[in-house]
Amino acid sequence: MTGKNGLTYAQAGVDIDAGNALVERIKPAAKRTARPGVMSGLGGFGALFDLRAAGYHDPILVAATDGVGTKLRIAIDTGHVDTIGIDLVAMCVNDLVCQGAEPLLFLDYFATGRLDVDQAARIITGIAEGCARSGCALIGGETAEMPGMYAAEDFDLAGFAVGAMERGAELPAGVEAGDVLLGLASDGVHSNGYSLVRKVVEVAGLAWDAPAPFADAPLGAALLTPTRLYVRAALAAVRAGGVHALAHVTGGGLTENLPRVLPDGLGATIDLGAWTLPPVFRWLAQTGGMAEGELLKTFNSGIGMIAVVAADRAEALTVLLAEAGESVHRIGHVTPGAGVTYEGRLL
Repeated sequence: MTGKNGLTYAQAGVDIDAGNALVERIKPAAKRTARPGVMSGLGGFGALFDLRAAGYHDPILVAATDGVGTKLRIAIDTGHVDTIGIDLVAMCVNDLVCQGAEPLLFLDYFATGRLDVDQAARIITGIAEGCARSGCALIGGETAEMPGMYAAEDFDLAGFAVGAMERGAELPAGVEAGDVLLGLASDGVHSNGYSLVRKVVEVAGLAWDAPAPFADAPLGAALLTPTRLYVRAALAAVRAGGVHALAHVTGGGLTENLPRVLPDGLGATIDLGAWTLPPVFRWLAQTGGMAEGELLKTFNSGIGMIAVVAADRAEALTVLLAEAGESVHRIGHVTPGAGVTYEGRLL
């Protein structure tokens, strides 16, 4: 052919060869997440999953999707991208388990201005790690190189999780006045409120590589501590019996998330003296001049998941959750009324 200008897709900013190289790089990471039910690997137009092979007889599917939010900005600015994929998985599968579902499969969407194969492989390896820790398979995803939509060094992540439960096992169910609230400790800020976190850091005049005022680590690294995965412990508690509801404490904090699992006519009383506010939240509150109410409706404040349990099962479930690796606090109880009432103080 003659008279052509010779332009290529690569010259327009999209490198198909780099995308293919990335798929090959991440295949081993995805393979280690395989579980019963997986029928196909990466590379096809779709992924297959056999619910019967996963052990389900009359299953209900549950789906969840989420992202990581502006915590990504810290990962991009510091170059510490190895654990941000764990956050992505956790934000999805911690929600699934609140419905009573076991996470089975996960897909990711990774969009960037310029595909850096090494960086992308580190990110997706983190996603695979999150999947492995929560018992779900990374069975596919999409990598989109989008020059003109993102700056060359920027990227965004979204995740999609599908789980299942046997018909009739959905949560919440049976919540009643007198139920006990068991708070499972968080591993830090998790993945919500980072626009406010970044504003506080700006007010403090600190760089990401400055020593963290609340931890023995650089500030950026400390704030990138990944979201805790509660799946295995929560499922063990549900299967043991006595769990009436689970609330993942994300955007909206304790104030907004616990009422989502309480039926009409019921509220909750939380004792703020039942646990110690982690240093990162104390620093954020003091540096930003935050009121306690703002802290409680923006951040998890040290409690990343709440189990609403029958009073006569509270002690046994506390032991079970502790044996599963969780730090458990008896933080309150369900009451007649509406909303969350706080007793005591955190700050």
